[in-house]
Amino acid sequence: MDSTASTPQTPATPTIPLDVTDQQNSALLEDTLNLLNAGAPDKANDQGLVEIDRWTEVLRASERPGLAKIIQELTSLREQLTASDTQVHDIAETLATLGAETSKVADETSDGYSGPLAQLGKLLIKLGSTLSR
Repeated sequence: MDSTASTPQTPATPTIPLDVTDQQNSALLEDTLNLLNAGAPDKANDQGLVEIDRWTEVLRASERPGLAKIIQELTSLREQLTASDTQVHDIAETLATLGAETSKVADETSDGYSGPLAQLGKLLIKLGSTLSR
């Protein structure tokens, strides 16, 4: 190859907005509540990571204001869960923050998601509290 030839660049992958229906939002919320009501997912079980990824994508696609902190905390939680040196109290703190932020969103929403989101917020806070003991 000629050393003066330009280096081929990989074109950026276009991001296609995710269109999420109310039915899909409800299903995701229900799946997450069922997962957390069963207790903290086992680290060997990837279901928790799958739920984090699903929520991150859905929230990024949402047009609701005030979700940036939740997306940031979900990203942090995913990193903590996949790192080998994460301390349990760090995960507990992230879960508590996620719970508090979720509760804020629940208080500000006026559609049918208010109740389930409030329940999710409480479960996240409870899970964080349980882990911090």
